[in-house]
Amino acid sequence: MTSSTSRALAPDELQQFGDELDALKKRALDDVGEADARYIKRILKTVRYTEFLGRALLFVGVFPPAWILGTLLLGLSKILENMELGHNVMHGQYDWMNEPELNGKTYEWDIVGTADMWRKTHNYEHHTYTNIKGMDNDIGYGLLRLFPEQRWRPFFLLQPLWAALLAVLFQWGVAIQDLELGKVASGRKSKAELKKQWQPLAKKIRFQLLKDYVFFPLLAGPFFFTVLSGNLVANLMRNLWTFMIIFCGHFTAKAEVFPKTVVENETQGHWYLRQLRGSSNLKGGKIFHILSGNLSHQIEHHLFPTVPARRYGELSREVKAICEKYGQHYNVGSLSSQFGQVLYRILRHSLPSQPKPFAAMTTA
Repeated sequence: MTSSTSRALAPDELQQFGDELDALKKRALDDVGEADARYIKRILKTVRYTEFLGRALLFVGVFPPAWILGTLLLGLSKILENMELGHNVMHGQYDWMNEPELNGKTYEWDIVGTADMWRKTHNYEHHTYTNIKGMDNDIGYGLLRLFPEQRWRPFFLLQPLWAALLAVLFQWGVAIQDLELGKVASGRKSKAELKKQWQPLAKKIRFQLLKDYVFFPLLAGPFFFTVLSGNLVANLMRNLWTFMIIFCGHFTAKAEVFPKTVVENETQGHWYLRQLRGSSNLKGGKIFHILSGNLSHQIEHHLFPTVPARRYGELSREVKAICEKYGQHYNVGSLSSQFGQVLYRILRHSLPSQPKPFAAMTTA
């Protein structure tokens, strides 16, 4: 078993570490094929069927069992679409299938944020600059201080409240992330630039709000508010679930944050090491992994974002063995344990403290 701490790697070890992970990635991609295609098509059908059944039941949701079941099915559909379908498709994991509805460059998902913004803030910025302070805006989403290396400000005293609001409104937090409103307020970003970014986002927000809170409720006629409330709760279910899974992926006790200097002359091995140390995994069964979009295997996802996520469980055994070989901590725990650590970080780092120096990743 690996220890709870990682040792610094010498340059030759870092090269070998990267080579072994490169080889593992190549083997996985070379094996991608029909089984992966069948899997993602089943997920797509499940998303559609659960949405249809959920919305149909909400139309007769005046009867409490129908409302509860309809809301749960619609929430399940939204979670699956967001996590296992949309997120993974937009990483290009299924582009090789050459099917328009599974094209990562054109897929549009069922949240208020646009897929194009997500591809920029997540696929490029977050996955390239994972947990680098000042470069990865996913660190606290501009609202939270989650690492002792971050400078404290009085605003963070209320961060338990900010975190709760972010969890409830998570799709909105994702939607406005790329707008960088703080930069606009400080004058580092022009209002003209903000207006240009806002236009496609406003169009997507309008579409989503009309769909869930006007169109489908109106179709229900006298049961307008029954359908509207079901849609509202289903969106809340998706928001809370995605917040919990994503925060468990990067903000547990052993997850690390890095200075901007790490990107200077960064090798592939160094990049892999940063992904490993900035990510955390969750234990669970098959259904749990599917509902999490296999982000329960956040380490493998960050090492191999273009490999179909259904393969992460199998890959995790080899990744863990490589970590043991090179003395690197493989961060994995139960959902309750990892989320408990996230909540502790939110509370602990809301309090004043001096910024902590960054830990070394490699030896000279």
